[in-house]
Amino acid sequence: MKITPKFYNTASRTVEEFKQTEELVKIYTCGPTVYNYQHIGNFMAYVYWDVLIRMFHALDIKTKRLMNITDVGHLTSDADEGEDKMEKGARAANKTVWEIADFYTNDFLEHFHKLNLIEPDKTARATNYIDASMAIVDRLTEKGYTYETSDGIYYDTSKFPRYADFARLDLKGLEAGKRVGFNNEKKSVSDFALWKFVREGEKHDMQWEYLGRPGYPGWHIECVAITLAELGESIDIHTGGIEHIPVHHTNEIAEVEPLTDKPLSRFWLHNNHVKIDGEKISKSLGNVILLPDLLANGFNYMDFKMWVLEGHYQKERNFTWEGLEAAKSRLANWRKYASFRHQGEALAQDANEDDAIRKIKEAVADNLSTQRALTEVDYYHSVVTSEPFWQAIDDLLGLNIVESTPPLTKEQQALLDARYVARTIKDFAESDRLRDELLSDGIAILDGASGLQTWYHA
Repeated sequence: MKITPKFYNTASRTVEEFKQTEELVKIYTCGPTVYNYQHIGNFMAYVYWDVLIRMFHALDIKTKRLMNITDVGHLTSDADEGEDKMEKGARAANKTVWEIADFYTNDFLEHFHKLNLIEPDKTARATNYIDASMAIVDRLTEKGYTYETSDGIYYDTSKFPRYADFARLDLKGLEAGKRVGFNNEKKSVSDFALWKFVREGEKHDMQWEYLGRPGYPGWHIECVAITLAELGESIDIHTGGIEHIPVHHTNEIAEVEPLTDKPLSRFWLHNNHVKIDGEKISKSLGNVILLPDLLANGFNYMDFKMWVLEGHYQKERNFTWEGLEAAKSRLANWRKYASFRHQGEALAQDANEDDAIRKIKEAVADNLSTQRALTEVDYYHSVVTSEPFWQAIDDLLGLNIVESTPPLTKEQQALLDARYVARTIKDFAESDRLRDELLSDGIAILDGASGLQTWYHA
């Protein structure tokens, strides 16, 4: 029976069955803003979206996935205030914006690969889509959705009646709560910049000529420009963090749908945040944890990945070192079972292999319930120890469980054979002696029913 994925769709606030409409499932992932190092909360999201891709592949569904790199235009405030995060990061590092963009992009991708995350079909940097961004502003202007102020071209949200629908925004409440410093040239507090002009006296390493003035794109338009250029007018799944719902993704929808008369995405999937010992991750609190910090404390990338998968992507997570230690132990236990090699009759329970793999796939296909999938693996892993079983789990979760087991030496194999014979003829004294000799050489033995002898590298 075919497994049909289902996901919680932010657009409808319900869990919906995902029905494939084309040969390729088109997926867009909001990528990093490369002005600083990415912390464990940032990478947690990419682990979940990696499982999304792996789940589709495990169900023989082909995907085309696009991820952006924000290397320009993301202001320190979502409300078009403050300075560009890239410019701020460059000044702090005493480097050019182009230099820090390259440095932090490379750092991100290095950790991305070490986490054994599947490479997107395309990783797109915003600075390569400036002309496309300008063209979208032109099209929105032609349709009457924009107006110009002294500091940029703004989107008039009053022209898009459905603006508040996606995030269930209270626009009247936003207007009533205007903060001090609100840009008085904006017609509404919900209006947002499509393009920002460089003001007199400002210095920007990244700027382009548009409408006869130097400037740079607004943050939200880059994702739209990249999506339209690479995936077309409408996609199947758009992923990101819950913080993107009220502003970034709401604005993306407002930019695209008046131009295409199509939904930007059929499904919207959003991951929740992680806290550190119950506190929000914050530089001011000094609790920012990077992946190299985990390595320095004796953990590895797969330990962290196991910890991530122990929670659901929609639930807020709380990181503790004790929790990471437990995840490390769980992974080590799985790897021990995955390394088992049998001598004698095959395990009767191995006939359950297909059922076990199916149940684990069903768990992940059920709104990416990775924590449930892990529980299923815990249930089956002591009785279904075949290499195909563990390889299927690896393909689905990407935990590098199946590691190459070193071959036995001729001497070790001879001892193992002799031990099997001794146990078969019930010479238990000799059987015990050979077991101890093998253990001293790093080969541990477990005895099963029907004379089954299981060994692994201790």
